[in-house]
Amino acid sequence: MISTLAVWEYNPQPAKRLGALRKQLQISQGTAELVARAGFECPDSAREFLYPRLSQISCPFEIPRLQEAAERICQALDHGQRIVICGDYDVDGVTSTALLVDFLQQFGNYPKFIVPLRLEEGYGLSQRTAERAMDCGEKADLFIALDCGTNSVDEAEYIHSQGCDLIIVDHHQSKRKLPEAVLLVNPHVEGNGEDTDFCTVALVFKLAHGILKLKRERQEAEAFNITLRDYLDFVSMGTIADLVPLTKENRIFTRIGLKALSSTKRKGLGSLMRVSGINAQHGVKPVDVSFKLGPRINASGRLADASLAVELLLSDDSAFCMETSLKLDSFNRERQEIERSIVEEAKQQVEQTQSERSGLVVFGEDWHPGVVGIVASRLSRDYDRPCIVLGKEGDLAKGSGRSIEGINLVQALSGFSEKLESWGGHPMAVGVNIRIEFIEELQSYFHEAIVTANSNPAYEKKLEVATYLELEEITPQFMDEFSFLQPFGQENPEPIFATRNIRFRQRPKVFKEAHFRFFLKDKCGRSLQGVAWNLATQIPKLDTFVDIAYRLAWNSFGRQKDLQLELVDWKYSQPA
Repeated sequence: MISTLAVWEYNPQPAKRLGALRKQLQISQGTAELVARAGFECPDSAREFLYPRLSQISCPFEIPRLQEAAERICQALDHGQRIVICGDYDVDGVTSTALLVDFLQQFGNYPKFIVPLRLEEGYGLSQRTAERAMDCGEKADLFIALDCGTNSVDEAEYIHSQGCDLIIVDHHQSKRKLPEAVLLVNPHVEGNGEDTDFCTVALVFKLAHGILKLKRERQEAEAFNITLRDYLDFVSMGTIADLVPLTKENRIFTRIGLKALSSTKRKGLGSLMRVSGINAQHGVKPVDVSFKLGPRINASGRLADASLAVELLLSDDSAFCMETSLKLDSFNRERQEIERSIVEEAKQQVEQTQSERSGLVVFGEDWHPGVVGIVASRLSRDYDRPCIVLGKEGDLAKGSGRSIEGINLVQALSGFSEKLESWGGHPMAVGVNIRIEFIEELQSYFHEAIVTANSNPAYEKKLEVATYLELEEITPQFMDEFSFLQPFGQENPEPIFATRNIRFRQRPKVFKEAHFRFFLKDKCGRSLQGVAWNLATQIPKLDTFVDIAYRLAWNSFGRQKDLQLELVDWKYSQPA
């Protein structure tokens, strides 16, 4: 075994640039290289990146039509108008709804809110969802759709026919033109190509900022009692869960927001973190949102009613918060059980009929539509192949596709688009609706499309090494510096470090038949612990010189924090 990946790539940064960064920022050589690789040649811009402040965010009115939306909401608040809010059922939609509802309540307006019922009403702002939202016992004056509605033309016309104004705050791509009367805040549609990386909860935060500006200009006392920073816990959750780039203002929102989340006084978030096994005293990390908080919030929308998650985030009742958190945890376990069952059935299909195919398409008539995307992710990872998982809804098969590095699903499916009822997404993930009689044809086509994509000689798996370290450099002080580059995510990837010429002197301990733990000693005799996920069949020989590639993290349990290497890859060292 030489390496689990084909190529390690390392491009050292110019020594002159590193020297300037080290001197002016007072950081180590390794941290300076990470900063330089992030694209910062000027120490001043690097300082803004490392130490973001809320004062760095731009005026909210730079976003097209946001000022109009803020003025219309101020009008509703001034005249005590009836407001209805409809948010989507994922984390972005749930946090958007909770943020706006809580914010408007500070001004004495208590809007009705709903979240679409996934199985009964479908995705987004559907006709049935709009009708349920408008059925509020008295006439609604203002309808606000969050994280949905950009393509809901018929529904927008229905809402206006009821004598109700409509504001849509969304970040999805537009396929149909909305009626002129709709006030749409969506940089993808109304913008000039800038500010398109915001998820909806960030746009709602900017909207709240705009409302505060207007009210403070009018010297309204209640506007000076609201601290906008207090809402960044919601913004960080939605931004991380929606996988938008963690750069520019999104980085500010998540960096400050994760600190707010770690010390949140919201009883709902506190109980959900406890149920999720998050120790907030060590700081909430993006991975906690992605794999602990997010799945529990999403599970309510996939299997039940996501308005329950909104109520949890808004509640100040400790007993209700714990009861509801346990309920969301139960939904998540149920989702996991459903997922496990579908994964098992899907793998049987692959082994029986598609084991030799380069692209996988599996279908089950009774597979729950709320988890097929998760199953597709699992299969594509386990088989290292692009995969589409379909369940039955009425006369159609509906599902999701997930890809692997180097394969663009949008390109792969474009040649079959005429036989798809609807589809869309991005290179790594797509949604697909297809008539059941065309599934076998899709299976054959998808295999051939992936074979063609794999034949591209430019494609090669690569591991990008951020910087080489000596084991002696991996200290708590270095980890403190390293933390200033966080949070990691889209367009700010977590760096992979490497160390040359080390030896495993103790036999690693295999656990769960798939992973192993190990210990390494630096030249000073200090012991460093590490873990290797899914590499139990590829353990280096003892006392043989190898190069290792790894991530660095704190392994927290109870009150204790230990520095840990997470092995990504290894290869035999080259002779000096």
